[in-house]
Amino acid sequence: MSDIKEAVREKYGEIARNAQEASCCSTACDPITANLYDDAERAELPDLAVRASQGCGNPTALAALNPGEVVLDLGSGGGIDVLLSARRVGPTGKAYGIDMTDDMLALARKNAAEAGARNVEFLKGELEAIPLPDNAVDVIISNCVINLAADKDQVLREAYRVLKPGGRFAVSDVVSHGEVSEEIRGNMAQWVECIAGALEENDYAKKLTDAGFEAVEIVPTRSYDDHFFAAFVRAQKPSR
Repeated sequence: MSDIKEAVREKYGEIARNAQEASCCSTACDPITANLYDDAERAELPDLAVRASQGCGNPTALAALNPGEVVLDLGSGGGIDVLLSARRVGPTGKAYGIDMTDDMLALARKNAAEAGARNVEFLKGELEAIPLPDNAVDVIISNCVINLAADKDQVLREAYRVLKPGGRFAVSDVVSHGEVSEEIRGNMAQWVECIAGALEENDYAKKLTDAGFEAVEIVPTRSYDDHFFAAFVRAQKPSR
C-alpha cells in the first residue's frame, strides 16, 4: 500500500508542478476525461485549476448541492471541484478539500486565493484518515480518486464517519465491468492511471453497503472501453 501511495503522490505532485493538461488516465482516456465542465463553469475558475484537473466526471453538478451545506472533496487536487462547490453552497456553506500531496495543496490554495473564495479550506491528509470529526459534512464528493486508494474499505468507512446522518455520498469514479486481472492490478503504472485500482461495479456497491451506506446507485456516465467506464456513484448515510 505504501508503494501505491508514493507512486500516486509522485505523479500528482509532478502534475501540480507542471500544471499540465494530461488526464488522470492518460491521453488514451479522452472519452472519459474530455469536456467535463461547461464553458460557464470554466470561465469562473482560475486557469490553473482547470488545467490541473484530473477528473473523470463533474460530481459538483451531479450532487445537487444546496446553499448552506458543508461539502468535502476527497482528493481535491488543484481545487476545481472545491471551488465549484463553494459557489454552489454559497457564503453560508463551506467546501473542504483533502489531499496528501503538498504541491497540489499549494496549487489549490493559490487557486482559491485567485478566485477570492473565502468559504473553502484545504486539509493535508490521507483518505484513510480524514482530519475531520464525526458527523461534520453534509455531502462527500470525489473525482476519479477513490480508485487510486489501496484500502478502499477504510476510505469508505471514513467517508461514512464524517458524514452527518442523512448525508450524501456523490462521487465520480472509474469502475469496471467484471474483475480486473491480476496482471493489471500488479502494474503500478496502471494504478496511477486510474485503471488497476478500479473496483468492479458490484464490489463497489457491496463495499458501500458494508460501510453502512444505503440507497447505493452506480450510474455509468462515459465508457472508456468494454471493460472500464466512468460512473456517478451515489449513496446515503442513514438518517438514524
